[in-house]
Amino acid sequence: MSSVTSNISARGGALSRLKLGPLWLAAPALAFVAVFLLLPMLRLIGLSFSGEETAGFSLEHYQHLADTPIYMRILWITFRISILTAFFSVLLGYPVAAWLARLPDSRRNKWLFLVLLPFWTSYLVKTFAWMIMLGDRGLFNSILTGTGVTDGSLDLMYNEFGVLVGMVHAMMPLAILTMVPVMTGIDQRLPLAAGSLGAKRAQRFWLIEFPLAMPGVAAGGLLTFITSLGFFIVPAYLGGRGQTMLAQIIIMQVQELVNWAFAAVLSVMLVAAALVAIWIYDQFFGLSSLTQASSTGAKGSKKGAQWLRGAGQKVLAGLAWICSPFNRLGDRGDDGPKPVRAAYLGVLFLFLLAPAIIVLPLAFTAEQALTFPPPSYSTRWFSEYFGSQIWISATLRSFGVAFATAILATLLGGMAALALARSDSKWGKAVFGLMLAPMIVPRIVIAVGLFYLMAQIGLVASNIGLIIGHTLLAIPFTFIAIGAVLKGYDWRLDQAAATLGAGRIKVLRLITLPLLRGGIISAALFAFVTSFDELTIALFISGGLKSTLPKQMWDDMYLQLNPTLAAVSVVVLVIVTVILLLSQRVQKS
Repeated sequence: MSSVTSNISARGGALSRLKLGPLWLAAPALAFVAVFLLLPMLRLIGLSFSGEETAGFSLEHYQHLADTPIYMRILWITFRISILTAFFSVLLGYPVAAWLARLPDSRRNKWLFLVLLPFWTSYLVKTFAWMIMLGDRGLFNSILTGTGVTDGSLDLMYNEFGVLVGMVHAMMPLAILTMVPVMTGIDQRLPLAAGSLGAKRAQRFWLIEFPLAMPGVAAGGLLTFITSLGFFIVPAYLGGRGQTMLAQIIIMQVQELVNWAFAAVLSVMLVAAALVAIWIYDQFFGLSSLTQASSTGAKGSKKGAQWLRGAGQKVLAGLAWICSPFNRLGDRGDDGPKPVRAAYLGVLFLFLLAPAIIVLPLAFTAEQALTFPPPSYSTRWFSEYFGSQIWISATLRSFGVAFATAILATLLGGMAALALARSDSKWGKAVFGLMLAPMIVPRIVIAVGLFYLMAQIGLVASNIGLIIGHTLLAIPFTFIAIGAVLKGYDWRLDQAAATLGAGRIKVLRLITLPLLRGGIISAALFAFVTSFDELTIALFISGGLKSTLPKQMWDDMYLQLNPTLAAVSVVVLVIVTVILLLSQRVQKS
């Protein structure tokens, strides 16, 4: 009897140690991520170590990668372009983020809309616009030749310059949006105090402001680098053979050569690069700082990085000394001379909004060819779009899939965010990392893994498959959006309602959800846009039968550039703009 009692008590002790409390709310989201992200990735890894001629473990595909110079060259091109994209996105976006961080909340939100619009605008729309601007007869060459600056057209496209322009334009909003929360949390009294003690402008910036902003700068660089690793739209249309990136080869291996094992090897390379970047970031700042609007994320950095931070401080001191001749310029204002700052901000925002500015008049051209500005105007291309069964069917499918994705992603991400907000379990960090995993794994890898899984369970060319894939991509956005609202939530209201006799369901329905309504609706709208704009998953899961609007645009852009694409791009821009305005309105209310 005593032995039975001791066994029961031992089991109870084990269960108490495993007690997760509110963290169980995250179970549905974790199960979703495990089944549709971790499982496909593990199967891809296993597939990469399989042999074609011999059964069991084999390194032949990795050997083939190492022995083939062209693949190693493409691997290097992918890393080089991704690093350059991350560098220029952060470098050019830093002054914008610093300026936005110093604005009052009301003004900042208005200007952030001009950053959010190009961020959520379809990659296809942006790439299409840059093709119009950078082509031999494009806008830039027309201006240069028309003004006599050049005698002939410059090669602005089908080279690394064109790829970097398109990718930096696509990634810079992400870098800005990542840096702004950190910079907003910087105590501006610190540089003022340093100035009162005799520190020059260069010293205040490099030794105080920049180190405090470093977690945001590093996070912006990390996210832009990882996202760039899986890019294929911009290199496919704006680059040449010398700018072929790994994602393009993966697509070819799967869709044309049906070489799953080698595609898995290439996918493992991308994941390995992303994991190394994440590990380095975690050593210095901690992974949780990716979503913390605080400049103090470096407090939890690892001891092993102390020596490198010491070296970094010496470098910053050197930069402060190098920039000392410009102290007088900087002392004319907090951000430098106002005319210079205004000119820079004007050029940057013009750069970000250029695709929307260009596409709009092209959609109303009366000509068959795409020329800017259009010689004459007409609505014939909108009639072509609305009169096409193919385009309308793709648009309706995108709306339906996006609506279902918004509901499912908001539910799963919201429950996970609520779980972490209410729990102090030691498992919280692991849950946090898993919820962000779909955002930090290259999207092309997620698409290939899902395609491999869904081909086996019969969900290719189905709306359910698209909803699952899009929900997986949208969960991190809903998780972060609702989690940010929960940080400022007063849980004493729930406790007060409970003491008055209200049950958990009643408290949730009458207290918690109404107070979180703005954040929930904003999260749902962002999930909707994520799905509506998504191409990578659709390129694989649609199977050519269940085409979404981005997938149909991708197919048509391969055939020819025509004004119908401009009309479709305007429709997409209008939809995204309306959703972003609704989101801002909801947040204000």
